[in-house]
Amino acid sequence: GSNIQRAGTTRRYSDYTIFNGTVHMVEVPSNPDLDAAEQTKQVLESMEKMLTAANSDKGRILSATIYLTDIERDYDSMNQMWDQWIPEGTAPARACVEVSRLANKGYKVEIALIAAQKQ
Repeated sequence: GSNIQRAGTTRRYSDYTIFNGTVHMVEVPSNPDLDAAEQTKQVLESMEKMLTAANSDKGRILSATIYLTDIERDYDSMNQMWDQWIPEGTAPARACVEVSRLANKGYKVEIALIAAQKQ
């Protein structure tokens, strides 16, 4: 794995990994006490910083998987934050699924992204 780059690596996970010009990352909210909209905003702001550090940006996202603990309650508010964040005309392939629980019971959203690095 010498050509795999990792950042923020712990025993269990890395903040992001890079292989063959593709960036992979997953992020959760820093504050589990906020509502879904604010948690989404936190996740996206954090991801934007990581994308920059990985020589990519939010206009180069190839795919996103969004996990919500209550899709009926939180889908619209999450999408409001997503729509404000993602540049017009650059929407990635995307899945949004409901899960029964995330790692911290206060988490309402978790997002996984794959993005292309800048050339």
